[in-house]
Amino acid sequence: MQPLRTLSLWMDQLQEPLRARPALRENVEADVCIIGAGYTGLWTAYYLKRQAPHLNIVVIEANIAGFGASGRNGGWLMGNLLGEDRLLASLSPLQRRASIDLLHDIPDEVQRVLHREQLDCDYRKGGVLYCAARYPEQERSLRAYLDHLFNLGMTEDDYRWLRPAQLQGQLRVSNAYGAIYSPHTATIQPAKLVRGLASAVEAMGVPIYENTPALDWQPGEVTTPLARLRCNWIVPAVEGYAASLPPLGKHQLPVQSLMVATEPLPQATWAQIGLDQGQAFSEGSRQVTYGQRTADDRLVFGARGGYRFGGRLREDFNLQAHEIELRRYLFSELFPQLRHVRITHSWGGNLGMARRFRPHMLCDRQRGIALAGGYGGEGVGATNLGGRTLAALILNQQNALTGQPWVHDNRPLSSLASWPAEPSRWLGYNAIIQSFVHEDRTLANPATPPWRRQLATKLADFMEGFMH
Repeated sequence: MQPLRTLSLWMDQLQEPLRARPALRENVEADVCIIGAGYTGLWTAYYLKRQAPHLNIVVIEANIAGFGASGRNGGWLMGNLLGEDRLLASLSPLQRRASIDLLHDIPDEVQRVLHREQLDCDYRKGGVLYCAARYPEQERSLRAYLDHLFNLGMTEDDYRWLRPAQLQGQLRVSNAYGAIYSPHTATIQPAKLVRGLASAVEAMGVPIYENTPALDWQPGEVTTPLARLRCNWIVPAVEGYAASLPPLGKHQLPVQSLMVATEPLPQATWAQIGLDQGQAFSEGSRQVTYGQRTADDRLVFGARGGYRFGGRLREDFNLQAHEIELRRYLFSELFPQLRHVRITHSWGGNLGMARRFRPHMLCDRQRGIALAGGYGGEGVGATNLGGRTLAALILNQQNALTGQPWVHDNRPLSSLASWPAEPSRWLGYNAIIQSFVHEDRTLANPATPPWRRQLATKLADFMEGFMH
């Protein structure tokens, strides 16, 4: 098994010893069994226990808390939900604004918990910058997206355009055309958050059993290697590992995202780059890039990876040379002075992608199942909303959390959209990704003739629309 400290920069930075908690060895009866000690499972346990201290809640984890995406992600704590524009489109303007405010409050809600529980995860709310920095088409697409957000009811307090001179005050990238700035994002050290949450729920009286995978689950019962749990509610909080708990894998595909971290950079270099308030940043291609300046002055930078035939999980995240160099190429396009900087860490993880790219929070009351997932790489913040929502659903509350368009109350798991069978999944996903790669290569070359640039963009637009 891969040593735990090598899973990511974040796990390597932890000061605590990474020893697994004891496994479950005796049969247990509980009110709620949560499968997975990542963000979704721990947030659900936290909010349930705060509101209903009498509940007997048990968390089981196949490895250790933070082994999955919660200990490996890019550290963007975002106040939004993947595809929120499509999810909110059917609401009235007043309802839409209330939902937007609920989403934008996510980073502040997490900060409130951090203060209450005295948890430190290098939280810095510096906002996010979506930069048009590598070719002019990025400016056009970002401005169109900004207009779309304004049409949904968002304002310049939520998202605003920064001209190149304004962007320079926050981030200095090569050849910038401008950027969208939003204040509703914080950056964190992800492993510190998940490990801190695990300690907090334990202190509240919630046992966590590690090295305890769920081998089988049925309504009211979960089977592990050494024991069984009988419970009223099951919360399968496995996200990118949905394929390990059939039939969840029909509704969520495991997709990989890969990232690198540089050595700590000197202050003189950061004076040339910026990011001195903990801002997150991305460049405006469809390759889904993301970066931040860490508390110890490294650049962490990632980009979406791929999908494996049959929805197989990727277990080996010792990145190959070409995977590292693609990410070096992308961040060097933004920061040429970092072209030859030393990369000290490279890693990746599996994340869950829902059909039609729509996150969901579902409660099947007849079978006693509550789940949230399909965050599509934006789960650091969405999991907090998911945990709060699942707690409200299990407690049979009707409030602002449970009334959202991404919530499916009293619905069976089978009501969620399913991905098509192979080979359609693999062919479709990879065709879409290749169209994005082709577009990026075409547009990044200033010598590409206009007709080829337009053709590449139209193809990528078509494939992106096909995804939804």
